[in-house]
Amino acid sequence: MPKNKVQFQKGLSLSDFLGKCGTGTQCREALVKLRRPDGFVCPKCGNEGHCKLSTRNLHQCNRCHHQTSITAGTIFHRTRLPLTKWFLAICLLTRRKKGIPALQLSREIGVNHDTAWKIKHELLQVMLERQRKEKLSGRIELDDAHLGGERPGKRGRGSENKIPFLAAVETRDEKPVRMQLRRVRGSASPESPAAFERVSPGAARSSPTDWAVSPAWLTQAAGRLP
Repeated sequence: MPKNKVQFQKGLSLSDFLGKCGTGTQCREALVKLRRPDGFVCPKCGNEGHCKLSTRNLHQCNRCHHQTSITAGTIFHRTRLPLTKWFLAICLLTRRKKGIPALQLSREIGVNHDTAWKIKHELLQVMLERQRKEKLSGRIELDDAHLGGERPGKRGRGSENKIPFLAAVETRDEKPVRMQLRRVRGSASPESPAAFERVSPGAARSSPTDWAVSPAWLTQAAGRLP
């Protein structure tokens, strides 16, 4: 059986990650590149001139003297934990298909269980909010599925023990790029509008059964949303 190219694609190893974000300085430099790719701009007056208050890890505007940190407006703002622990938690949470339990996370990054639980849920909330803002584009593959454990009763579609949901996957060169999931009330075809709130207009949509997706159908079926 041939190897799945997606499953066996090269990823970032833990040792490589620690080499890039293993110190507080490296973590701050990574934040600077992400948040200020074009350099410092005062959030209050828009001035680019500034000085660095190294003892407090702050930048001060030369014009209005407003002080700000690279972590302002992020989940890292005013945290008492080192950035290295936050970054390591991000790495461990996102590199595994099924995530990581809070208890195991606490052992991996060296914090108590309550702190690890809060970190995990903060990161999950940020991931959710970011995903809500994104829209899929290009070629979109659609399908429906059911989620739930083994319980007595009816199996498969229509079972009261399973949660139906829709998946829309953006593909590029036949490789998955991004995915949006949406829970629905009942079994639905891949044409259902539930997954399309975050799909850009004009995107090419396809499904395993090659059904066409028309705006008229989306309007008529909108009542099926929870």
